[in-house]
Amino acid sequence: MIPADVLHHVAAWSRTLEPRAFERARAGVQERTYPAGSEICAHGQPFDYWGGVIEGLIKLRTLSADGKEVTLAGVHAGGWFGEGSVLKGEPRRYQVVALRETRLALLDRASFLWLMEHSTAFNRFLVHQLNDRLGFFMAMVEHDRMLDTTGRVAQALAALLNPVLYPDVNHRLTITQEEVGQLAGVSRPIANRALKALDAAGILRVEYGEIDVLDPDRLRSYGHLS
Repeated sequence: MIPADVLHHVAAWSRTLEPRAFERARAGVQERTYPAGSEICAHGQPFDYWGGVIEGLIKLRTLSADGKEVTLAGVHAGGWFGEGSVLKGEPRRYQVVALRETRLALLDRASFLWLMEHSTAFNRFLVHQLNDRLGFFMAMVEHDRMLDTTGRVAQALAALLNPVLYPDVNHRLTITQEEVGQLAGVSRPIANRALKALDAAGILRVEYGEIDVLDPDRLRSYGHLS
């Protein structure tokens, strides 16, 4: 059983649960740590957990038969992923990879479904989560078709500041330029050039192993047509 303070830290949704529901969530969560570069879940494999990142950074991706990669999302501390697959009880349609050593909280499917049946607070959270997730993927299609590489890098970073998916996030992101490139689907040199352009525009400041977002609103709107 995960300690109450750890669950409160990693799962903002747990803070509003009814006492009985909170204890059920605690009992259903286990912690696992994955080394950098490891596969957390393979495409087409069952993975009967809803996952939350306690520490680290993961990437959800798909690979074509010829090895072409499409990044679906990055998830960092405080974010939860995979609710759709858990709801449907189906194998994952994407691969989950740890970009750095990552510690996960994993809520088993039985507990997830129990919370849906018995907790109004959990259902309220889940509706907001799914709605925002849908908006995220719709925006991702738009970004891929309409934005240049600097715009895609800006939107990849903006996604990590989403206040619904990451209620406790601040504007200082612990992330390397290589990781930014992996989330945006570009090479490290291209990510570096994009970050320099965003830095020069006064939108963010690049520091060693960190990015300080100075103007989140401009970051979110960067590259969009007026």
